[in-house]
Amino acid sequence: MCSDRIAEVVARELAADPAVEERVAEFVLSALTEVDSDSAAIDSGDTGVFLRSITVQGFRGIGAEATLRLNPGPGLTLVVGRNGSGKSSFAEAAEFALTGGNRRWDGRSTAWREGWRNLHEPELASIEVELLTTGAEPDLAISTRWDSRAELTDARWTERRGTAPPVPVDAAGRRQRLDLYRPFLSYSELGALVDGKPSDLFDALHRLLGLDELAGVAEQIRLRKLELERAVKDSRQDRLDLLTALADVDDDRARRVAELLRAPEPDLDAVAAAVAGSVVGADGPEALRAVLRLTLPDAAEVAAAAHRLTDATADLTRHATTDAEADLRVLELLTSAREHVALAGTCACPVCGRGDLDTDWLTAADLEIAHRGGRLAALRAARAEFDAALAAARALPTAVPAELASDRHGQADPTARIAASHRAAGSSDSLTERRETVRGLWSEWVALAAVEFDDTLPDRISAVHAGLSAELAALQRDTRSELERLDAVWSPLVPRILAWLDPARAVAADADELRVVRKAADWLKSATATIRGERMRPLEETARWVWSTLRQQSNVELGAIRLQGNAGTARRVLLDVTVDEVDGAALGVMSQGELHALGLSLFLPRATVAHSPFRFVMIDDPVQAMDPAKVDGLARVLAEVARSRQVVVFTHDERLAEAVRRMQLDATVLEVQRRDRSVVEVRVTGDPVRRYLDDARSLLRTPQLPPAIADELVATCCRSAIEAAGLAKARRQLLALGLDHAEVERRVRNAHTTRAMITLAIMGTGARVDDLNKHLSAVGGRWLVGVLRDATAGAHVPINRPMRELISDTERFITWLRDHDPAAVRP
Repeated sequence: MCSDRIAEVVARELAADPAVEERVAEFVLSALTEVDSDSAAIDSGDTGVFLRSITVQGFRGIGAEATLRLNPGPGLTLVVGRNGSGKSSFAEAAEFALTGGNRRWDGRSTAWREGWRNLHEPELASIEVELLTTGAEPDLAISTRWDSRAELTDARWTERRGTAPPVPVDAAGRRQRLDLYRPFLSYSELGALVDGKPSDLFDALHRLLGLDELAGVAEQIRLRKLELERAVKDSRQDRLDLLTALADVDDDRARRVAELLRAPEPDLDAVAAAVAGSVVGADGPEALRAVLRLTLPDAAEVAAAAHRLTDATADLTRHATTDAEADLRVLELLTSAREHVALAGTCACPVCGRGDLDTDWLTAADLEIAHRGGRLAALRAARAEFDAALAAARALPTAVPAELASDRHGQADPTARIAASHRAAGSSDSLTERRETVRGLWSEWVALAAVEFDDTLPDRISAVHAGLSAELAALQRDTRSELERLDAVWSPLVPRILAWLDPARAVAADADELRVVRKAADWLKSATATIRGERMRPLEETARWVWSTLRQQSNVELGAIRLQGNAGTARRVLLDVTVDEVDGAALGVMSQGELHALGLSLFLPRATVAHSPFRFVMIDDPVQAMDPAKVDGLARVLAEVARSRQVVVFTHDERLAEAVRRMQLDATVLEVQRRDRSVVEVRVTGDPVRRYLDDARSLLRTPQLPPAIADELVATCCRSAIEAAGLAKARRQLLALGLDHAEVERRVRNAHTTRAMITLAIMGTGARVDDLNKHLSAVGGRWLVGVLRDATAGAHVPINRPMRELISDTERFITWLRDHDPAAVRP
């Protein structure tokens, strides 16, 4: 966009700054690459564009097709004509054809847009702008056409290159470049450049300097920074709100989560785990849930075991007589001896030592064992059942559960904490008391597994189990009630905590990015100010030169021009101005002409930047409200700009053309005239004198005019030519004597007649009009008196002189007037 692309400039600035972290540099360049790709489209397209012609039909003040032909190259062209002649219609048509809009209509009533069709040519409406560009296909024509009943916005654009057929185009794409480098300036825009919306001029200059890319990056980074900071702020506020809510809840889970959340950097995994372990309906506080999971053998199982033990005891008692017991001991002794003989062979009796335990003994022993065993089988079965029944009964009790222990790994008893919370809330101590009762009964239940057997054991087992079961059921009922109470206050907090967790994780994950974004934003702000100042300096210097040339006798000085603000903030262009060398709000005391001059000072540097693809500027009515001194300054500025640009100025004010002629500045003057039925003609004219004389000769060549009327009109043209020459001479002479423009204009306005104007031009303001003839005769001859007399009188009464001769003599008079050195002229 400027001579160096902004991405390259930023890359150099980043490389030159050792304080910039690599990640920060990468972040800035990455963001800039995205924005830079959008601006590349603006840089593409035609360059070196000059205007060749503007052809208009049925648009605004132009009816039948009319063409304004221009020299497609550097130079100054003045398009002059009275108000309503149609000259501004050419300017508006060119702007509309090239941009698809017109700033002159912006902000005005719809009547400005609705009345765009010419009344005398309502069916046919078209614009064609011929351009000269650089490149292989230099000839380019942009055409805009409307159907007979189409609205202004229904225009169709085509583009024709060289001899190729026209192709449809979209005006929006071209408008982006034209808005950026905008070569058009209408009268309505002049004041708006200075006293319009502060951000408009800022945005225009910002785009022009190629800083929109930086602004786009800054805005992108600002929005990301704002997004991340808002997430941090919202997460922090939500955490504070959660802590407030948790503080109002008397619940172990709430206290645990609150403790985690109070940390400067909360452990999010721990918070998640704390919440995950307490989902309503699946779990409450772990200690209470553990109490609910406690179980005992059911009553039927305990009753069956007790009954079995009772029956086994009775059966064993019935079979265990004294003789039976002795027989059993003998049987056991014989069996042991039998096993000994089977292993050791024949041996002496190990009990008495007499007799041998041999084969015969074995046979007898087997018979005895069989006999006694059959007799003792019922006793042995009764003893085995009793042992099994006792073992089964002792297996029923289990150890006292840890959930009922008074101290688990140094932690306070959970039911005690619950009881404490009950007391704090005004509740009873029943939960703790029941727990102590259950723990005592459970200990008694466990003791039954090791107690010595007696006949009361089955009943004791049943009784202790029944009491323990009743107390455990009561404890679990109270525990369940407590869980429901706690869940009633805890449950609403769970979704809030979970809803906070995901954004909090995102904040934690984005913490490093936020640090980088903040550093990138700070660096870019500083770099933007530096780059902005460097790029603004040439435009500022040009603007100050334009103002110093235009201001002439103004007491307003223009100093630095600075851009203040950025995207997303208040934006404006600061103008350092002084009034009589005193700082102040100059805009409040400047005249309309000074404001327009200041507007031009801001427009021309922008429209003529070196990298603009448009080599023309088109200015409509810049002279209005300017005093004569500023008109001279404007002529100098335009002539200087025209050394490298095509400058086309539309004006109805003759002063600009007069200043150009007087200062002998190189310019082409085109006059626009509007005839009946909106027929517009354009002709080249050098100055008013030549135009009047040409008109006089044209009248002589018009056979349709009656001679008397032709003579009167020719004489009128000759008088107007002499008066125009006298006006130019008077201005030039009076300015050469050092009078300021305001005084010169006052004296010119006081010359109400042609003779008064000639008197002022050659004799000065101190002379009397009655002395003019004598003076003319003395310095030039009597023929001057005669020409002046016939030219001024012939417009009213017939004269005795051929009109062709009057034209020739008028031309001689004007030549003498221009060459005459009025030494006698004094202010």
